[in-house]
Amino acid sequence: MEDKGVGHGAGWHGLREEWAWPASSLLGGLTPDARDQLLALGARVRYEAGRVLMREAERTSFVLILLDGVVKATGHTQDGRDALLAVRMGGDLVGELAAVDGYPRSATVTTCGTVLARTVTRADFLECLRRHPGIAHAVNTSTVTKLRVATTHRIDLTGCDAATRLARVLHQIAMTYGEHTGDGAVIPWPITQPELATLSGASEPTVHKALRRLREAGVVSTGYRTIRVEDLSLLGSIAFGQR
Repeated sequence: MEDKGVGHGAGWHGLREEWAWPASSLLGGLTPDARDQLLALGARVRYEAGRVLMREAERTSFVLILLDGVVKATGHTQDGRDALLAVRMGGDLVGELAAVDGYPRSATVTTCGTVLARTVTRADFLECLRRHPGIAHAVNTSTVTKLRVATTHRIDLTGCDAATRLARVLHQIAMTYGEHTGDGAVIPWPITQPELATLSGASEPTVHKALRRLREAGVVSTGYRTIRVEDLSLLGSIAFGQR
């Protein structure tokens, strides 16, 4: 695949050419040498908003190293809905499960705005892991962290009402992915009420009512497919009480 648009700067629709990846991300946690080895793989590509990069159950095995932008992973439920499973941002790896085990994709991955990434073949990715134990260890750690977060999410949503579940979902998203400003944080990608409903295990009308109460309390403000947490401390109190 061609390296599309390298060095075009503003031609990347506002995406940066240099990034400060979070230390908790795969790229942010690697040593400079290991990061350079990983980023030497594959080709750099740009994807526009709404682009499906991987589809659930398809048999592809390439890996995406996200440089900038946001993608969401969704799964198809038995009743025909799309459930939001996870969000990944610059510094994260996407598609590594199919690359490692050779099984079909476990989720559909879609861009939430313009995304810059490196696309890497399964063969090149696995060879890199074999040749560089430090990178292999970092990838394994990243995968385990994702599984731990998913387990914690399921535990946190057990045994509480829908409004509390929604508060916990919003708090987790804001703390993990939000752009922090003052006492609050902005969720930097479009998120819909149906997606919040699937994440919190609630109906859309219930999410609508709970969001209205949070707005009235000054905890959040909402726009078209956008959410800003005005007071993270207050949202945490609502979500977890004295915990």
